[in-house]
Amino acid sequence: MFRLALLILLTCGAVSAGAATYERKSALDISQAALGRDIGKHVLRDTSGQSFVLSSQRGKPLVISMIYTSCHHVCPLITKNLAKTVEIARDALGTDAFEVVTIGFDWQVDTPEQMRSYAAAQGVRAPNWYFLSADGGTVEALAGVLGFQYFPSAAGFDHLAQTTIVGRDGIVYRQVYGVEIDTQSLVEPLKELVFDTPRSAGLLQHWASTFKLFCTVYDPTRDRYRFDYSILMTILAGSLSLGAVAFFVVREWGQSR
Repeated sequence: MFRLALLILLTCGAVSAGAATYERKSALDISQAALGRDIGKHVLRDTSGQSFVLSSQRGKPLVISMIYTSCHHVCPLITKNLAKTVEIARDALGTDAFEVVTIGFDWQVDTPEQMRSYAAAQGVRAPNWYFLSADGGTVEALAGVLGFQYFPSAAGFDHLAQTTIVGRDGIVYRQVYGVEIDTQSLVEPLKELVFDTPRSAGLLQHWASTFKLFCTVYDPTRDRYRFDYSILMTILAGSLSLGAVAFFVVREWGQSR
């Protein structure tokens, strides 16, 4: 685990000795400990300088990425790779199925104007994707809740290449690591959250979401998700077969009486 954590941190820049030592001991433990936490009601600012209450996004799954805008290599790569995977996820799950926020943690530099310029430089114009700023206290509190770690270094900052997936209830659901974001590692948790329709929403809607969950499958040859109708047909055929067997058993039992 510690070797994996070190690799995650090394991808983000030249690691200082103190950061590397701290990371070896507990980086992934701290990150994973965030699972199950409520992200709270932190108030940030969007690129127009308007207040943005993080809890206002509840009702939909939320993807959170923390970066700093003066990074010229790793953070832009994280954002661009995330954008590619988000596009795949929205193609499979729906444009409005979930939302994304990118938060600048270098609070003295990452102003709304800087975040706006950063988004433009990475070519991110996707709907329901917000680039946010915050004061130092909010950044520190939010990073603590998310298990996100960053350390000042000669190059700027060393930090975990971490993307956090939050459920529609505001609870941290999954952590995804790496600069190169694996498609399935991000989309599968989102798929589970998007198609988790409770029975209270109605039996028909619940079953429709259940079918979508099992029938939306990853195609590695295209790096895309598709709806596999053969799975649906197999389920229906199996249900009909079981129904036929049950009918035969009941009929035979009735005749024997």
